[in-house]
Amino acid sequence: MMIHPSHLKEAARSLLASKQRTILALIGIVIGIGSVIAMVSVGRIVQEESLRQFKEMGTDILTIEKEFGGGGPPGMQGAPGAAGGAAAKAALRLDTILAIPSRCPGIAAVAPSVRGSGDISFAGKKLERCSPMGVTASFLDINKLTMREGRFLSDLDEQSRYCVIGSQVAAELQKQGASKLAGSKIRIGNNLFTVIGVTNEVPQGGMRRFEPNEMIYLHITTGLRVFANAEIQSITARVSPGTTNNAARDQVMAYVASLGKGQAVRITSPEEIIAQMEKQMQMFTLLLGAIGSISLIVGGVGVMNVMLVSVTERRREIGIRRALGAKRGDIKGQFLIESIILSLIGGLLGIIFGIGASWLIAHFAKWQFALSFSAILLGVGVSNAVGIFFGYYPARQASLLDPIVALKSD
Repeated sequence: MMIHPSHLKEAARSLLASKQRTILALIGIVIGIGSVIAMVSVGRIVQEESLRQFKEMGTDILTIEKEFGGGGPPGMQGAPGAAGGAAAKAALRLDTILAIPSRCPGIAAVAPSVRGSGDISFAGKKLERCSPMGVTASFLDINKLTMREGRFLSDLDEQSRYCVIGSQVAAELQKQGASKLAGSKIRIGNNLFTVIGVTNEVPQGGMRRFEPNEMIYLHITTGLRVFANAEIQSITARVSPGTTNNAARDQVMAYVASLGKGQAVRITSPEEIIAQMEKQMQMFTLLLGAIGSISLIVGGVGVMNVMLVSVTERRREIGIRRALGAKRGDIKGQFLIESIILSLIGGLLGIIFGIGASWLIAHFAKWQFALSFSAILLGVGVSNAVGIFFGYYPARQASLLDPIVALKSD
């Protein structure tokens, strides 16, 4: 059936005749399509933001981690290396790690770190969402962090009780009444540390294996002394200019193998991390799209209900049109046009709603917003699909009405 302008006018007239039902159906479509657009767009924004932050750190970074004999960290349930880590490889010593640049020409600098735990408080009040970490002086530059105030830890702070805090920790101290951050005292377990600096805020996400804004940095030698069961399990290394990542990796592996004593490491290159991240983000985006599709199905059912009610109310009109010579295909086409128009209007509003929602999420998360044209095309395509799929059954029911029975209806 060819679509004539009169068909569009008739469809608009019919939809406007029952405004309340039309609006309710539109709300369902707007929420459904808006949810799909927002979730797919946010997934894409998160992926691009993570890639951007990772590339800002540089693609000349290697992550060196302690290798566990059973394939997992000590005590991990179900891993061969469980049972308190009896099968784990020996931890690397700090002096051994710091010697890597001199023994491996392909490595310009290393930044080992050790994670701690325990109660953290300021002025007798517990601090939430913060974690202590022991680091070296090179940690700041290798991880592309910058100072907001004060200074970072130096090699001269080995025996000190100084700490540097992230922006989130600084905000917590100010909430607790700290008038001046530098010189503030933070208690970690039974040890008291003096704040000497604050790092600038870092956007959330990215590929760092820690949250910079929530960290309390101690000198690594201090961390190894005061943290319970402390051992170095992660090292960030910067590759020397002119050296490939693979060559630098081979040098480090050979150096660690020469140490013997059951020591082994796992080295991850930026290319491997990016590939893993892209795969995970694709799965994440598909999951978000699937969740949003549930709302879309609900909206589609609303469209079908509106069209079924419309068929019931217009039985007499259908009978008259059939008596005047309209074919079944004409009746079916008219109701399909109404369903598609309803879905397209809802789709257009849903696209606006979805883009607006994703912009707000990116704005408050301080991510770089990127308009996804594929998401817009997805919204238009899905709108058409919803109109045809959920409108076909009511349209077919209308076309199958017996004109004589339809004319007798009230």
